[in-house]
Amino acid sequence: MLVYVISQDGKPLMPTTPARARKMLRDGKAKCIKRTPFTIKLLYHTTTYTQPITLGIDIGSSYIGSAAIDTKGNVVYLSEIEIRNDIPDKMKQRAKYRRNRRNRKTRYRQARWLNRKNNIKTDRFSPTMVSKLHSHNKEISFVKSLLPIADVILETATFDPHALKNPDVLKNKWLYQRGTNYGFANTKAFVLDRDSHTCRHCKGKSRDSRLEVHHIVFRSNGGSDEAENLITLCKTCHDKVHAGNIKLKGGKAKGQLRHATQMNSIRKQLLLQNPEAHETFGFVTKEHRQLMGLSKEHYHDAVAIANLNNLEKYGLLLVDVRVPLLRKKCISKGDYQQTKGIRSEQSIQTGKIMGFRKFDKVEYAGQECFIKGRMSTGYAILMGIDGMKIPLKPIPKFDRMKRLSARKSWIIQQEIIQNIA
Repeated sequence: MLVYVISQDGKPLMPTTPARARKMLRDGKAKCIKRTPFTIKLLYHTTTYTQPITLGIDIGSSYIGSAAIDTKGNVVYLSEIEIRNDIPDKMKQRAKYRRNRRNRKTRYRQARWLNRKNNIKTDRFSPTMVSKLHSHNKEISFVKSLLPIADVILETATFDPHALKNPDVLKNKWLYQRGTNYGFANTKAFVLDRDSHTCRHCKGKSRDSRLEVHHIVFRSNGGSDEAENLITLCKTCHDKVHAGNIKLKGGKAKGQLRHATQMNSIRKQLLLQNPEAHETFGFVTKEHRQLMGLSKEHYHDAVAIANLNNLEKYGLLLVDVRVPLLRKKCISKGDYQQTKGIRSEQSIQTGKIMGFRKFDKVEYAGQECFIKGRMSTGYAILMGIDGMKIPLKPIPKFDRMKRLSARKSWIIQQEIIQNIA
């Protein structure tokens, strides 16, 4: 175990042992400024000599692995962060609440389009990508605030979505200019031509000349707009499908290449915003991780990335973990206002209830957990870092809880792991 140390002027120093930290706290030479991970700030002037520490980041679209290693192979920081992927659903839910409220409270107004600056400005990043990029930069800044980082190594990856769909383009480069819809006005025209302008279900037996293109997996259920999820149907069969009288098989959900596309954007922006960082690739990390005898985990990948400098300079393969694993989960900063009742006059409170907010870290019955839900009667529902409800009987009450830390944009929990040397 190590304790992180901050100098009197706010600069990170080398971490110390818990015994030394307790002595400085007892003598009034330091104060505690962070509980998880435990960090102290010195109250007197001292030298700022530090050793070079390398930070390794395993970037991703769902999880981030982070590790910091000194020149002796000691792991002085280790974390795994779960990134938010719920932003599109929350934005749809918020729009639904607003639309319902307008319908109840206001007169009819004509629909308005493109009246938001974000929708018309150039080089716009989607809210999901902004959140994921912010999570990466926040983790880098967080580690730099705790440790004297001398070098940052990012494991990036470049994906070719076209090659993932059609591997033949790697052999014949000219195929890049001829995608699926080459020679057609749009995807609908391609699907009609592919199906020979014939209903794929009744084969023209209904004698209905009106043809329509149908999503096999409905878009409301996450269906893709690609040709693999589209089929030509006559209007008669199309109506029967939506009535539930005909069941179609196959289809394709959207988003199968979403993470690959996001990784390309995250890589480019991270390298632009962190020009001092070095770049490495997944096949290098995999080789070094296997040489070190580590299993496939995001934080193990980060350890292999951070140890690249030691491997090149000293041939050091073995590492010693001196700190617990920090599991983090990104959450929203706040909750949008919800209401209940017949006409939704009664609002659901989003602020504090008896001094507690949602996602506050609390201690209950000797266990550290987080608030998942609250009741105005003084009861709460608790959860772990994974978001799963903790079954407790009787239902926990606020007056029996101790608030450890306030809600922030991520929740943190320490986990002791076995030495990975």
